[in-house]
Amino acid sequence: MLQNTAAELRVRLKESRKHFAAEDRQRASLLIRARLYTWLALTRDHCESNNKRAPNVIAAFWPLTDEPDLIPLLEQWAQAGLKVVLPRISSTAEPLKFYQWHKGTTLVAGPFGVMEPEVSVPLLPDVILVPTLGFTAQGDRLGYGKGFYDRTLAHLKTTGHRPTTIGVAWATGNIHAIDPDYQPQPHDQRLDAVITPEAWYPSAPAPKSFRSNTG
Repeated sequence: MLQNTAAELRVRLKESRKHFAAEDRQRASLLIRARLYTWLALTRDHCESNNKRAPNVIAAFWPLTDEPDLIPLLEQWAQAGLKVVLPRISSTAEPLKFYQWHKGTTLVAGPFGVMEPEVSVPLLPDVILVPTLGFTAQGDRLGYGKGFYDRTLAHLKTTGHRPTTIGVAWATGNIHAIDPDYQPQPHDQRLDAVITPEAWYPSAPAPKSFRSNTG
């Protein structure tokens, strides 16, 4: 079997999620939000019980059409005192920077129609929720082809900052269900986990120590 190219896979994956009924999309988004809420609460409890710094800066994304909707969860986290940050694109060759968001923050349309927050003091995330078009059970991610998250995650590693990275995807994004022979490219950054409405892949991230979050 010939391996699908990344471009071919993106077309197929985008097409598959166009057929979700609105009520199914809402229900699936709710399940993802519930799983993420539980994971972060348990992770923070574990860190605090073991005298570790708990994750406090959570990077998320404003959903595009057909993506899982995390907005109610982001509002809940922000109201609870967590620092929710969203990415901004400074240029097509630079890594993303993350700026604080809360309900009422002005958002503007950036490149590719992504809604971005106002520029303030950038923060380094403890956790990054990554929009994910396709994934493997091992945590490999297929994005939209612009390379922003791969570039950003690679950059953070060079600085010694290693946030927990979680891809957020629909179950239909399982690449090996489409192409069992798929292999990620060398520049693709493997995530700690991928979450769908049904499951974690390969499993929910284990708690770890977090470092300073100043950017």
